[in-house]
Amino acid sequence: MKLEVCVDSVESSIAAARGGAERIELCSALSEDGITPSAGLIDIVRKCVEIDVFVIIRPRGGSFVYSEHELKVMRSDIAAARSWGVNGVVLGLLNEEGMIDRPHTTELIELARPMEVTFHRAFDASRNHAEALEDVIACGADRLLTAGGSSDAMNNLDSLAALQGQAGGRIRIMAGGGIRIGNVHEVAMLTGIGEVHTSLNSKAQNSAYDGGAGPGAVRDSGCYVVQESDVQAFKAVLHEIGMRSSAKPRV
Repeated sequence: MKLEVCVDSVESSIAAARGGAERIELCSALSEDGITPSAGLIDIVRKCVEIDVFVIIRPRGGSFVYSEHELKVMRSDIAAARSWGVNGVVLGLLNEEGMIDRPHTTELIELARPMEVTFHRAFDASRNHAEALEDVIACGADRLLTAGGSSDAMNNLDSLAALQGQAGGRIRIMAGGGIRIGNVHEVAMLTGIGEVHTSLNSKAQNSAYDGGAGPGAVRDSGCYVVQESDVQAFKAVLHEIGMRSSAKPRV
């Protein structure tokens, strides 16, 4: 099974690569579920890791219905991502009716080539998942990131399995949304999906000067980072899942 780790820093990118992840999704503002990272962050991450780097193309948080000005930003960001030599981009667009915005999604995917394209969890906000999957496939995306619904993947295992079956090899389905080391085995076994997406963030403590709290005062400014050991542990579970799956007798 392949592992994609969501990261928002150079340090987390390096940890994910060293821990054995096959791919990272690079973004900023994880509190907004990710927006397009800065040019500097993309540049340095690309220089620091050799695994696949996918950059999220999302100009703001909130809804996935975009104005023409926002679409211009997305086109420019896709062109910039290609110039930095990343392997793929991650995007998702809906229309006012709550379905896939096929014309603009198709345009952006064609603009992104030869990079790969993942359609992200905007899909989960669509009003009809079976129809939306056909739209995403028709637009030409290589991969769909989904939790099978608006909540975590564990609450939508039947839906994920149905999407995997409907896809029929026409697009890769990647499960994401609350997937952790303790539940990934169940997700894999009950859905048949071969790629998973997770954040694996943990809080790292440090101290920083806070001028507003008096001379020499410090405050806790811990940030969330990916730890190499957590990625290694996750990959070990995925390896075990793969071994068990390959050992099953074929009928």
